[in-house]
Amino acid sequence: MTARFRFAVLILALAASDARAGERWSKEKADAWARKTPWLVGCNFIPSNAVNQLEMWQGDSFDPITIDREFGLAESLGFNSVRVFLHDLAYKADPEGFLKRVDQVLGLADKHHIGVMLVPLDSVWNPFPKAGPQAAPKAHLHNAGWVQSPGLDILKVPARHDELKPYIEGLVGRFKTDRRVHAWDLINEPDNRNGSSYGKFEPENKAELALALLRKVFAWARAIDPEQPLTAGVWTGDYDGAKTSPINRYQLEASDVITFHSYDPLAILKKKVAALRRYGRPLICTEYMARPNGSTFDPVLAYFKDERIGAYNWGFVAGKSQTIYPWDSWQKPYSAEPKVWFHDVFRKDGTPYDPAEVAYIRTVTGAR
Repeated sequence: MTARFRFAVLILALAASDARAGERWSKEKADAWARKTPWLVGCNFIPSNAVNQLEMWQGDSFDPITIDREFGLAESLGFNSVRVFLHDLAYKADPEGFLKRVDQVLGLADKHHIGVMLVPLDSVWNPFPKAGPQAAPKAHLHNAGWVQSPGLDILKVPARHDELKPYIEGLVGRFKTDRRVHAWDLINEPDNRNGSSYGKFEPENKAELALALLRKVFAWARAIDPEQPLTAGVWTGDYDGAKTSPINRYQLEASDVITFHSYDPLAILKKKVAALRRYGRPLICTEYMARPNGSTFDPVLAYFKDERIGAYNWGFVAGKSQTIYPWDSWQKPYSAEPKVWFHDVFRKDGTPYDPAEVAYIRTVTGAR
């Protein structure tokens, strides 16, 4: 083979690679990723002493000691992955410091044999985030301090969406080949209008605004061509018919692997899974487990394992997020801990809310 021929082959290979970059993974590539990746099981994680993503990630309140300790509890359950929310304002205030803290958290997770699904943006709860010290939560109120990313000031003005490009490019670019990152869940519940909490502030056309932003975020991340899959999970509405909303359709057709939420009993969950199987891609449930709703570890977690559907329950160690209280705490007052916790597995001191439940989780995961 002559040097000229080898050079021509190299050019053709690079051209083919460039053509593939920026495209959705093929079903074959998604299936190959699923085959080499263990069954993903874990939780949505925020440390118990953080009220929201900003308190977790800002330099003045970042607490690796608590994070390390609580990752140890996750490891004790046999969890091998956690889903972690980030925030654009934490990056904007200190890009390099923020990325170093993300790297530190990935290292702490890896120490406990845990990978991370990163969630750069989120459309749920308070649409008016502010950098700096975060207010203490109102007592007994579910997710009283959680904030959206980006805030409404950016989301409602499409011309400002590009302000998020440096954040997405900086974050995905830094960790695009990092084996500790399991996946990128680009925007959480992008069209959620938060009707039970902040609905009066939300734009009527939030779904349209969110879809415009989501298209850009996918494009920015695709251009970087990370080794990990990109996704944006569906969480409400119809998934397999003419009634499928434009944003749900885009999420399902743009994602490398299909992610979804279900706080439903097993019978309803199975119907959702059947609807999503038609897309022929690996499935991951990125939010489940709300005890009073009938979405409980037993039997849902065993079902997920049997079907090889990734599973991340909401909540882990009870704390400032106050997700032991139900969603309806925004409508009716609670004055004490509910008899049946809505989310979360452990108390802040590390003791389980329900020892039998913890034993069941360990049986399913095979934890020692």
